[in-house]
Amino acid sequence: MRLVMLDRALEGLTIIEVGTRGAASYGAKMLADLGADVIKIEPPAGDPDRALGPFPGGEAHREKSGTYLYLNTNKLGVTLDVGSEKGREVLGKLAAKADALIHDYPPAEAEAAGLTYDAIRAANPDIVMTSVTPFGQTGPQKDYKSYDLTEQSAGGWTWINGQPGSPEMPPLKVYGRQPSYQGGVNAALSTMGALYGRSRGGPGQHIDVSIQECVAAIIELTLPTWSYMETPVVRYGQRPIHPIDMFQCKDGAWIYVLCIEEHQWERLVELMETPEWATWEVAANRFVRASNWDALRPFMEEWVSQWNADDLYRAAQARRIPFAPVSTLGDLLDSDHLKERGFFVEVGHPEAGTLKHAGAPYRLSETPWEIRSPAPTLGQHNAEVFGGRLGLSEAEIELLTAEGVV
Repeated sequence: MRLVMLDRALEGLTIIEVGTRGAASYGAKMLADLGADVIKIEPPAGDPDRALGPFPGGEAHREKSGTYLYLNTNKLGVTLDVGSEKGREVLGKLAAKADALIHDYPPAEAEAAGLTYDAIRAANPDIVMTSVTPFGQTGPQKDYKSYDLTEQSAGGWTWINGQPGSPEMPPLKVYGRQPSYQGGVNAALSTMGALYGRSRGGPGQHIDVSIQECVAAIIELTLPTWSYMETPVVRYGQRPIHPIDMFQCKDGAWIYVLCIEEHQWERLVELMETPEWATWEVAANRFVRASNWDALRPFMEEWVSQWNADDLYRAAQARRIPFAPVSTLGDLLDSDHLKERGFFVEVGHPEAGTLKHAGAPYRLSETPWEIRSPAPTLGQHNAEVFGGRLGLSEAEIELLTAEGVV
């Protein structure tokens, strides 16, 4: 068998991205950053993410959205009204030349826009089409309206999230659009799996990604705990064993304390110079400590408050006690470890200037991840894609533009 050496892992694959909710953008970004040729289709007015901040200097500008700039590196950008008849015709021509299409339109909106598997497969029987939706393509909730808070709650995430030690608080939303990004991760993974299967002689296929299920799948032991023990996981610091908690240090920083094994607790007691309260019966073992944590926590809180976070972390680390500093975003940007690994990269953009982006959390030794180009400006590659790839004439593109199709 003849081996072909590639500069990039997914070189040679063409992916169409159609989306307005972040999931398709992130999934397609993962493939683009590994070398796939991604054509991002935006409505003529632009991806709604262009209206999301942060904006450099605080000035709202459709070409300077930090969200949009991060999610769309390494992509070709075109504008197309896929809901119009002519727009669907152009989409079909793009799909005919593509390996996969990823979209995040809910089922009813996808139907109205002609983004059904039957329609896309008619243009390309071998295509892999990945649909990322709030509740999946089937089931009684498939057409429910949904937003980030809805998806976090439907997947069980808000129930287990909250401030440690505050059991009276209601469920709490996780920051940002994490469900959409989890949907994007699963879209990228399943799309690559289907494309690999097709390369071995398998058929094209339709992939159904449910964001609710993406969230439910990552909330660790909560579902097995209920399945095996019929016990709900209790949120906000009410744990069956202790100490597992966060404390604020003298310098204002926070530190995470995790001492679930008795030998870890014993070393912590030594570090605290064996205070009297740590020898009381109410602190006898991890289960007893949990039952009495409301009484014990103030002692731990007072002791931690006498330390600066980094000093306490290093003192605990030297004794193999599992403490961890709670990093702020500024801490991450200044991290010597992340700098050494090259996690953050600077990306120059013609409108936004040079900005620092989070990189990829993985390293491929032979076909490395890389940023090859910044996020496209609105409609930047219309002529290149519609003309150079589809063969439309300049007059045809101008007419589609005048009609609001592109």
